[in-house]
Amino acid sequence: FIPYRVENLRILPVGGPAARNVSPRVGHLHLTVDDLPWAWADYGQSDTIILVGMPRGQHKVLVEVVDAEGNVFTKQTVTFHSPGKEIQP
Repeated sequence: FIPYRVENLRILPVGGPAARNVSPRVGHLHLTVDDLPWAWADYGQSDTIILVGMPRGQHKVLVEVVDAEGNVFTKQTVTFHSPGKEIQP
């Protein structure tokens, strides 16, 4: 579990240029795990990021708070150790 909190921004499933004029501002999270070449968007039905099925070992998650068009407001990397199952080759 990765708890988070944002201020002066509502995390909602709203996107695109039309959301530019919504007040107060709206946005969402972009999440990238272990420097993978892809990310996913989280539109926050809670204030917690939940990751399941992570293999055993050290991991990092880049959490970006973005506006409705995907422009980054702020970002932070969280590192953690997962006690999950060891991956067999």
